[in-house]
Amino acid sequence: MLASPESVRDLVTVALDAMAGAAPARPVPPGGPAAVAATLDVDLLPDTGIGEKAALDQLSRLLVQGSVDTTHPWCAAHLHGPPLAVSAAADLVASVLNPSMDSWDQAPIASEIEGALTAALARLIGHTSAVITSGGTESNLLGLLLAREAHGPVQAVCGRNAHHSIARAAWVLGLPAPLVVDCEHGRMRVGHLREVLAGLDRPAAVFATAGTTDTGAIDPVADIRAAAPDSWLHVDAAYGGAALFSDRLAPLLDGLVTADSAAIDLHKFGWQPIAAGVLATRRPLTALDVQADYLNAEDDTDAGLPDLLGRSLRTSRRPDAFKIAVSLRALGRRGMGALVEHCCTVAGEVADLVERHPGLELWDRPTLSTVVFRPVGAAADDVAAVRRRLLEDGTAVLGRATIDGEVWLKLTLLRPTATVDEYAGLLDLVAP
Repeated sequence: MLASPESVRDLVTVALDAMAGAAPARPVPPGGPAAVAATLDVDLLPDTGIGEKAALDQLSRLLVQGSVDTTHPWCAAHLHGPPLAVSAAADLVASVLNPSMDSWDQAPIASEIEGALTAALARLIGHTSAVITSGGTESNLLGLLLAREAHGPVQAVCGRNAHHSIARAAWVLGLPAPLVVDCEHGRMRVGHLREVLAGLDRPAAVFATAGTTDTGAIDPVADIRAAAPDSWLHVDAAYGGAALFSDRLAPLLDGLVTADSAAIDLHKFGWQPIAAGVLATRRPLTALDVQADYLNAEDDTDAGLPDLLGRSLRTSRRPDAFKIAVSLRALGRRGMGALVEHCCTVAGEVADLVERHPGLELWDRPTLSTVVFRPVGAAADDVAAVRRRLLEDGTAVLGRATIDGEVWLKLTLLRPTATVDEYAGLLDLVAP
């Protein structure tokens, strides 16, 4: 049956009942990969189907039982948070209507909502244009693409703390591998950046990070711009960019307005269902413009039909802007900022617990909501073994970070209802 409000309402009840009946008590299914794989004992391409409700019930239960619970406080390994209820509901609306964001006649109001939302987010950053992306990896690729279009075959330069997608973007675009700048306390060393830039024989595209994956550290963007005034500056703020919603935290991103391009992921700090990425640019974004007669014929554009192809490298794409727009309309900038502030505050309180714990050591005070720690005196193999033990027995999902050759554990706190008391027991399990 095709999707309509009536047909979907009945099936959503089936799905929600299945989810409630199968909800696990643990943050991650126990037993590791082999145990989870063994639960998938159904034929996913039968000759004869079992029916809508039966299939939805069966596989929904399987998915719930075999998934991590992002609402559990001890599920805190990655930049992978629980979505807001309103954003999940909005995503359902978008799925039922199924606008395709590659031409106006497939997405009349969805394209208007997207344009208004991206304009608002660009203003929040202090930029001129913005587009919706699938996340930081696509946004970083676009940032390097725009640098190449503006300056020719650029040399990417990034900190040792940078996301792996920057090297992949250079590879995809046929550019040299990025030159790596040393870091101190997880932040790019501006003095070393100057040395690297001085040795180049071509224009540079400098990649700063505002909220690193490992530690949440934020590079000194204003100082980096001062050291590279003629380079394309892209800021990967996929994690830290949501600090702009908070009046108290926004100063952490000082200098972001001077970047030529910047990435923000609202499926990280923004509590959106994946995907919800944004790329903003300081100048009008025209490098992605392309003409395909069946989607944006020149005479149609001249007649007033909006041209959507220049908004993305992708052609067919979901109206991901809708769920973001609904969430921001519901909470407002201050409401979203309050959620970000809460997570950062709790991270600081958990860091206090670590510092007071005789069996644990803290890497450094958290900048955002990532707490990096380990058992006192633990070797790298022992730290990794603690994480795997907690994962395999279904107790907790902790992250790991290798910093200056040493292995640490990390808690990435993205649960906006978290309290510090929820983490005391977990810290005791980690300590020897």
